Amino acid sequence: MAVNPVFNRTDKEAAQGGYAGFGQQSPGYGQQSYAQTQGGSPIPQYQPGPSETMSDRQLQDMYDQAPAGPAQTGRLTLDDVVVKSLMLFGIVVAVAAATWMFVGPRLEIAMPIWLVGMFGSLALSFAIGFSKKVNVGLIMVHAVLQGAFIGAASVYFNTVFEGVVTTAIIATLATFAGMFIGWKAGFIKVTSRTRRIFGMVAMGYLVFLLINIGASFLGFGDGWGIYGSQFGWLIALLGVALASYSLAVDFDSIDRAVSGGAPEKYSWLLGHGLVASLVWLYIEFLRLFAILQSSD
Repeated sequence: MAVNPVFNRTDKEAAQGGYAGFGQQSPGYGQQSYAQTQGGSPIPQYQPGPSETMSDRQLQDMYDQAPAGPAQTGRLTLDDVVVKSLMLFGIVVAVAAATWMFVGPRLEIAMPIWLVGMFGSLALSFAIGFSKKVNVGLIMVHAVLQGAFIGAASVYFNTVFEGVVTTAIIATLATFAGMFIGWKAGFIKVTSRTRRIFGMVAMGYLVFLLINIGASFLGFGDGWGIYGSQFGWLIALLGVALASYSLAVDFDSIDRAVSGGAPEKYSWLLGHGLVASLVWLYIEFLRLFAILQSSD
């Protein structure tokens, strides 16, 4: 997935000053509303009767209570995003493993499942990202399609290029950890300018991928399309770089959404976007290592 509409959406809403009322200051209990005046005189306030007077102990208990946190106010927390991301990642891995076992002895059906999973998940990613509501059902279906996609693709690549799947998995996990550490430590910067540049380049890369799929079906580059040229490995390396930086953008967007007081339901969108970027990175590594192995 070369462009992530989910994070563009959350960033836009954060820049507009809050998420549907979240993160905005509002009058609360204990403020001096009784000091408001009407016609120059204080507004009369209700005074409890003798039987309703609170004891000192009750007042102290109320004073000692901790203020409401994000969980009590329905705002997004980092734990929410982590839990949803792990749930969606678990679905992707489970479906990928099931697809691997099902397709393994039937390699002829790998390509149809591969294409359905790839184009289906791509279409759903844009539908989810631009939808006005958080549709958990579509997000779950997207995870299933991505699992089928990488499961079928992995079987095919591992049959033709032995060992590339294991290498791609290790490289993906290592890059994920490295990008997070680099972003957290401040070595990898994400700014408004870099976001715009990344978005334009990533969209161009997505168009290139679609053109390359058509070229590969026409037999160019021995089935690799433009990747079959002498510069194919450089293009694949560019894909790895884009997918890697996408993770940094994801981390930064999640941090901004949590800090901005986004609604808890956005955890599904953020988890979906993060897992989609991780799948994209894995596919790019799979392609790069296959190209390098085929050129030996």
